[in-house]
Amino acid sequence: MAFNKNSRRLRIKQGIRRKISGTDSRPRLSVFKSNTGIYAQLIDDLKGQTLAQASSKELGAKANANVSVSKEVGKKLAERAVANGVESVVFDRNGYLYHGNVKALADGAREGGLKF
Repeated sequence: MAFNKNSRRLRIKQGIRRKISGTDSRPRLSVFKSNTGIYAQLIDDLKGQTLAQASSKELGAKANANVSVSKEVGKKLAERAVANGVESVVFDRNGYLYHGNVKALADGAREGGLKF
């Protein structure tokens, strides 16, 4: 049983990571949220490499990341992924609910050309 929000998220995260893994042809799109920003990266788990990354900080978002900023982060990540030759990914919500900023980031990545 989870006693707080972080331990609950970590337990869910471990269950997700047991089921999915990123490869060179289909990397894992991992999402991380903090109190002030949202971060996304494409990871090849077999090599242990990050292929592309994007964050709300590099877009110049001064305040907390909202849905529109999250969507822009998804588009920026998709743009970098397509430039690296990646078209298909596995989505790793990292224990967060698929709602709000996480959903907006996924929608932005889809609009940018990624398939998942």
